[in-house]
Amino acid sequence: MLRRTALFASLALMVAASPASAQSRTWVPWGEIGSSSQQGARATAPGGQLTAPRSDVKYPALLQGGPQPTIAPQAPSSVAFTGYAAGSIVIDTASRTLYYVTSTTSAYKYPISVGRQGFTWRGTEKISRVQAWPDWRPPAEMRQRDPNLPEVMTGGVNNPLGAKALYLGNSLYRIHGTNDSRSIGYAASSGCFRMMNSHVMHLATLAGPGTTVHVLDTLPRNVAGGGGKKAS
Repeated sequence: MLRRTALFASLALMVAASPASAQSRTWVPWGEIGSSSQQGARATAPGGQLTAPRSDVKYPALLQGGPQPTIAPQAPSSVAFTGYAAGSIVIDTASRTLYYVTSTTSAYKYPISVGRQGFTWRGTEKISRVQAWPDWRPPAEMRQRDPNLPEVMTGGVNNPLGAKALYLGNSLYRIHGTNDSRSIGYAASSGCFRMMNSHVMHLATLAGPGTTVHVLDTLPRNVAGGGGKKAS
């Protein structure tokens, strides 16, 4: 029997193209399904290559997400950054980058994944709550597109929300982890922002309920400097 973990594209996504070329791609991780052509769970061959969708798989209403291992926070690079208040988050959708502003002149720079074409958005929200190993409840619209999805999947290594989620206001959007770091850098979600688990764990040590999150189409050129140094 095919292992259940092999059914989740959030763990199985392997793409040879570079992140910069991904905007035109139509694939999305399991749990971020956006069209009828992408319905159904996806399976992987023994070598890890993504195979055809399995629309014949019907999951139980309550699906277990698997183990919840301890994941250590990992700091990203720190770069020059101006124009936003310390303690705020700025998301540059175009470059698929999230900044946590640490001072009037610097910020942590995290690589992320963003919404695919038609699912991007911009605006300002505040973090309403932070949840470790969050449950995943596919919205009604997503379950209408794919009735085989579970009603609830508990938090764990098979869950597409990863090790931690920072919820944005009263919206359905989140900044959350992923159990497949190879998916970072793509425009592939339904509007959420996906980070490596170690990075979202680090971000959650800095940001919490009340933190302001600015979502931009493109960051002004004079705001962020290039390069950067590894944070200590």
